[in-house]
Amino acid sequence: MQERENAAVDYAELHKDRFLDELKDYIRIASISTDPLSKDDVYRAAQWTEQQLLNLGLQNVKIYPTDRHPIVYGENLEAGTGKPTLLIYGHYDVQPPEPLELWESSAFEPTVRGENLFGRGTSDMKGQVIVTLKAVEALMRTGGLPINVKFLLEGEEEIGSPNLPKFIVEHKDLLKCDFALNPDTGMIGADIPTITYGLRGLAYFELRIWGPDHDLHSGIYGGVIHNPAIALCELIAGMHDKDGRIALPGFYDKVRTLDEEERKQFNLLPMDDDFYLKNTGAPKLTGESGYMPVERVGARPTLDVNGLLSGFTGQGSKTVLPMKAMAKISMRLVPDQDPKEVHQQLLKYLEEKAPDTIKWEVEEMTGSPASITDRNISAVKAIDKALERTWGKKPLFRREGGSVPVVGQMQEILGVESVMTGFGLPDDNLHGPNEKIHIPSFYRGIEAITRFLCILGED
Repeated sequence: MQERENAAVDYAELHKDRFLDELKDYIRIASISTDPLSKDDVYRAAQWTEQQLLNLGLQNVKIYPTDRHPIVYGENLEAGTGKPTLLIYGHYDVQPPEPLELWESSAFEPTVRGENLFGRGTSDMKGQVIVTLKAVEALMRTGGLPINVKFLLEGEEEIGSPNLPKFIVEHKDLLKCDFALNPDTGMIGADIPTITYGLRGLAYFELRIWGPDHDLHSGIYGGVIHNPAIALCELIAGMHDKDGRIALPGFYDKVRTLDEEERKQFNLLPMDDDFYLKNTGAPKLTGESGYMPVERVGARPTLDVNGLLSGFTGQGSKTVLPMKAMAKISMRLVPDQDPKEVHQQLLKYLEEKAPDTIKWEVEEMTGSPASITDRNISAVKAIDKALERTWGKKPLFRREGGSVPVVGQMQEILGVESVMTGFGLPDDNLHGPNEKIHIPSFYRGIEAITRFLCILGED
């Protein structure tokens, strides 16, 4: 098995320039899932993904339509019933590129600067999808896969995967596996391989507030009509107390705290105040008092405003008292918190705090629970070995602050755990201008997943 592993790693090294070129082709497809005008591009990305699976020689390759964007599937089961089956998850859709003026090069024209490839989707997560595809290719071209592999690649992750749970339920037999690989996380640093065993959940809402039935002159009516923009800001400001705790009624009732072993592991992570200040450019950290920064982003819940809109926002001045205001509000949840219960807590807060001078409503946009992976399963031990062989050092374990709903869905519907790793870096600017992927880490990622598949075959 070691000879097969080495041969596949050598193959990947020989073809690495082509692998990078294919990632560039992938990036050029503007598969923005939230934009109705990009629907054709999203489908084009699905076709490109399908062709990659066909080029590998996978079987049962198919584009499955959904109510919005399609899912791409393919499999290779030639290793047989005596070997484990790995379900590889990924998504080919991307975030919108705005604000465009902040990009140093075109968002959908991949550009190499130094050791980085810039472009929307390079790190989140077309680059990670290519890593898995090329690891499979390296093994198939040098002796065959040592395990059975299935690919599940969707086009709606960036809009909350609304059609994925239904697909998984309806295709449980097709997706049957022993465990899943989800490379939609990242590393702490280029020289620090990382395994993520916990992800926060998500509850996302749109809060809308109305005052008068039309925009008013602020000179004539200011002082007698409650400005919806001010009311919105007052309500949002009250959602945290002076210690950074979230002030929704009952919000912390089910929050699971870290045990002593996990807290010791958190203390080993090189993610202190300076780490976050360096990667964000912020002047100072904030958040819930009494917790380490890495604990606040990985193991404690949060509430953030993702967008605000009200009144006149163009150049120059216009003395308007707006008729309405809106805020996008997201909450990252930890194990045992229920997005539906959090929704009710938000409603109760507004019922108690909103003044009778305004009208309001809340729309629930999306929600998913947090997930925890058992660190003792064989697949996690296999990725541990693979990362150590590739980087020459033991990987670190962490919980990540982001949300990947499919991990919890696979636990609930398929009954399988997910191995979570990835090769993006904290400064990859996910969801922001100048997204990039570190090219040496991209190549190392292909090597690591190649070794991971071989170690699974050995076990």
